[in-house]
Amino acid sequence: MDRRNFFKQAAALGVSISGCALFSGLGRSSPDSDGLLRPPGALDENEFQATCIRCMRCVDACPNHALIPVSLNHSSGTGGTPNMKPRSSACMLCMSEEGDYLKCTEACPSGALQLVKKETEEIKEKVHIGIADIDFDLCYSYNNWSCGACFRACPLAGEALTLGNWERPIVNPEACVGCGCCERSCIRYPHAIRVKKEPQA
Repeated sequence: MDRRNFFKQAAALGVSISGCALFSGLGRSSPDSDGLLRPPGALDENEFQATCIRCMRCVDACPNHALIPVSLNHSSGTGGTPNMKPRSSACMLCMSEEGDYLKCTEACPSGALQLVKKETEEIKEKVHIGIADIDFDLCYSYNNWSCGACFRACPLAGEALTLGNWERPIVNPEACVGCGCCERSCIRYPHAIRVKKEPQA
């Protein structure tokens, strides 16, 4: 075999192996996708990846521009699916918008996002973006200062977030929907509270 044919066959083999690896990962979440924060009403991660058609209608519908598409070359194979980075922009749960439903769930044509009414009980039942997590070493209120910015920003204040002495925030995992308003409002840098993906059952 001459040198030119050798490299041609090697390149073809590489493409074939890469293609097999890509398709073998479809419909399965990888470790790299575990931290992605999905929009309100999202199905469980595996089902979400299989159902989302990457149309970006939810991204366009979000009135607060809280949703962004995952990079197309993301190592998890989830490129083009919607993700949220609360430090940049949080989900406002469409509280100031007209209509009966969360806009992203209303726009989704595939069922990857289930329709969610703008009612507190339904939001608590169906919205599971993640759970706020406090770094007590960074939080001002746990270090001889009084802040409370996260509590004042929380749309479910008094349920998802409560305050202790010195305005120390306390997260209630049963009520927190992961909207990220607390993370967005944190005045600390690096921020002391951030939304983390709920572990899948």
